[in-house]
Amino acid sequence: MAIIRWEPARELQSIQQEMNRLFGTFFDSPAGAGDGGALRRWIPAMDLIEEDDRYVLRADLPGVREDEVHVELEDNVLTISGERKSEHEERKEGLYRLERASGSFSRSLTLPEGIDPDSIQARSDKGVLEVRVPKREQRKPRRVAISVGGTAPVIEGESESKSETP
Repeated sequence: MAIIRWEPARELQSIQQEMNRLFGTFFDSPAGAGDGGALRRWIPAMDLIEEDDRYVLRADLPGVREDEVHVELEDNVLTISGERKSEHEERKEGLYRLERASGSFSRSLTLPEGIDPDSIQARSDKGVLEVRVPKREQRKPRRVAISVGGTAPVIEGESESKSETP
């Protein structure tokens, strides 16, 4: 007889996967499936990347025209919203299957303080929306030299003539 080691963490992971599958099919199934009712809700995938001088947000929006997407910044909250409309409005003879979700969407994320709303740029290419948010320019530290005796200190960035005493 083989001895099998019991690992409770693996059991919990298995239960969690089953619960996710159960709730996923429950919430993602079409409403009124018998009459070809509404399609499941749609939440576009987004990536947020931090670069040296900016944040770059990319959102997959296939099938959404640029004029149907809204990018707004209010109180440091960047919101992308819009709607993907269903291409199959009428049902004809025969069976068909609709798997692509459609409907309204809205995704929001909070940006750091000090973002200039006029410097945000957005563009769309091949169904991918890219929003570039420049970072606030950081103030550079200023070094102050310590004077010894009666001489005035020299501050970096100022001319030598200003720092000499008469």
